[in-house]
Amino acid sequence: MSLNQNIARFYDASTPLWLDTWGEHMHHGYYADPREKKDHRQAQLDLIEQLLAWAEVGDARRILDAGCGVGGSSRYLAQRFRAEALGLTLSPVQAERARGYNERAGLADRVSIRAQDIFTLDPAAEEPFDLVWSLESAEHMADKVGLLQLFYDLLAPGGRLILVTWCRREFPPRLSAAEEKTLASIQKLYHLPPLVPVSTLERHARAAGFADIVTDDWSERVAPFWGAVIRSALDPRNWPALLTAGTETIKGAWAMRYMQRGFRQGSIRFGLLQARKPG
Repeated sequence: MSLNQNIARFYDASTPLWLDTWGEHMHHGYYADPREKKDHRQAQLDLIEQLLAWAEVGDARRILDAGCGVGGSSRYLAQRFRAEALGLTLSPVQAERARGYNERAGLADRVSIRAQDIFTLDPAAEEPFDLVWSLESAEHMADKVGLLQLFYDLLAPGGRLILVTWCRREFPPRLSAAEEKTLASIQKLYHLPPLVPVSTLERHARAAGFADIVTDDWSERVAPFWGAVIRSALDPRNWPALLTAGTETIKGAWAMRYMQRGFRQGSIRFGLLQARKPG
């Protein structure tokens, strides 16, 4: 079975439970202070706003949400900017759930969610996008060179990229045996190719032709999220759904502990990259 097939199967099986635990925004939350206490779903919305402020994105007309889950960011950004949005996910279950969310939000005419591999998009056939939003999906994609080039080709001149992804820390020093073990567990349980440092993504973005490239590391600002989500997942009200969700979902829930450990070790990082297509 291919990597993409494994990813699709994982999210087809686990999405119903994650919707109960994470909500429609299937990504980290933002905490200005590690001691800050707030609802984890509010923290997820705060992350979106903080990313837009960091990249100084004040408007967008046509948005690509690459790896959109059930389209939480697609809907949020479409409403925020009164824009059109296209979201892509490998999971047919996520795409179907997203369509229901779109209709209930009154956005079915402006937000389209498709079960489609991002690499099957043809830049020559697509109307160019002025914002490509890739939030916690690039870690699933093995071909980082091809991904950055595709994002560049899909953007209109002057268009912006915001890419946020799980990374491993920079070398040197070399990863310890404990760090290697943690990363191997995360990669196996979440169906990820080997993680790369954010500097690798920066190099690929520059080779693709991007300008004004800026990177950052927000690991400390999102690390508290895993504790909040684990507490939610362990709520007895969620146990029946977890126990009936199947092996893949139970493994994914267990993997949250490895994510928390990775942040504590510093082996896993929350990497950010913004860039502009010249023109």
